[in-house]
Amino acid sequence: MVEAVSQLMSLEEFWEWYPDGYGRYELRNGVPIEVQPTGTHGQVGGFLSAELVVEVKRLQLPYIIPLEALIKPINTDKSAYNPDVIVLDQTALEDEPFWKKRSTITLGKSIRLAIEVVSTNWRDDYGHKLIDYEALEIPEYWIVDYLGLGGRRYIGSPKQPTFSVYQLVDGEYQGQQFRGSDRIISPTFPELNLTAEQVFAAGV
Repeated sequence: MVEAVSQLMSLEEFWEWYPDGYGRYELRNGVPIEVQPTGTHGQVGGFLSAELVVEVKRLQLPYIIPLEALIKPINTDKSAYNPDVIVLDQTALEDEPFWKKRSTITLGKSIRLAIEVVSTNWRDDYGHKLIDYEALEIPEYWIVDYLGLGGRRYIGSPKQPTFSVYQLVDGEYQGQQFRGSDRIISPTFPELNLTAEQVFAAGV
């Protein structure tokens, strides 16, 4: 991860600055950060996206999975996250003021599922993003730690690849973890037939 520029930016300034077609960036506390994934990281995200597209089509759900979208946390105009995979409720997008022109989501109800694939910035995925996604009331959040990089307080000791599913219950995330041959249980996609090891294998 590399800081793109040094001056602090607002979200509006970030939109104007964003270099379309030249990498992926997030805005964190006014600083644009490059979040271009590694090849294996991208393989895991791509695998999950493809699997979920199949589920959406099979069940004829009113969801879309865009190639890229920003999530604006509440109570700040200095941050915007760029999740590895995001599932949006197409019926809710008409209430999004910045979706059509800025590919930016501001309302948790527009998001069915946000997915972060863990890399060396695992503290953001388990910390800042989890807190901000919870505050937005995004109903489901996956943290896909295919290399077992997260802190021991999150994935246990010894560290091992871990797939975490957080579901919003009474305004707070409740987490469940999956490893090895565990079938991933998803409230958004209850019929999903996928194990943790199948996901992790995509990053080999």
